[in-house]
Amino acid sequence: MEREDSESTTSLEEENTENFCDNPTRDTLAEGLMGLFKPAIDQLDERVRATRVSQLELKEHLDRLHDTLRKIQESQKTPPELDAYVKKLINVKHKVTVVTNVLQGAQDRLNRLHQQVDREKLRRKTLLDSELTTSAAHLAPSDSVTSLNSPTV
Repeated sequence: MEREDSESTTSLEEENTENFCDNPTRDTLAEGLMGLFKPAIDQLDERVRATRVSQLELKEHLDRLHDTLRKIQESQKTPPELDAYVKKLINVKHKVTVVTNVLQGAQDRLNRLHQQVDREKLRRKTLLDSELTTSAAHLAPSDSVTSLNSPTV
C-alpha cells in the first residue's frame, strides 16, 4: 500500500512539473497580465524620469539663484538697519505682556465676584427656605386651633 501512495505522489509531481513548463493557458494568462500592467509600468517609469529631470533643472536654477544672491550680498557692504525694528518689536511685546496681565487680573476678579454671587444666592435661598419652614410651622392648623382654645393671659 505504501508503495502505491509513493508512486502516485511521484507521478503527480512529474505531471505538475510538466504542466508548469508547457502550459499554454499559463503562458496566455502571463502574456495578458504583462499586456495589462506594462503600459502602466512604462508610464510610471517615464514620469519618474521626467521628475528626475525636473529636479535636476530645479537644482540648477537654485544654484544660479544662490550665486546671484551671494553676489548681491557681497555688493552690499552695509547690512540693513534692523535695530529700530527690533526695538519696536520688543516694545510691542512688552505692551502685549502688560495687557495680558491686566486682562488676567480682571478675569480673576470676575471669577471671585461670580463665586461671591453664587455664595450669596445660596445663603439667601437657605435663609428664605428656613423662614418659609419656620412660618409654615407657626401657621400649622394644630397650632392655630390650640392657640384659639387656650385662655389668654
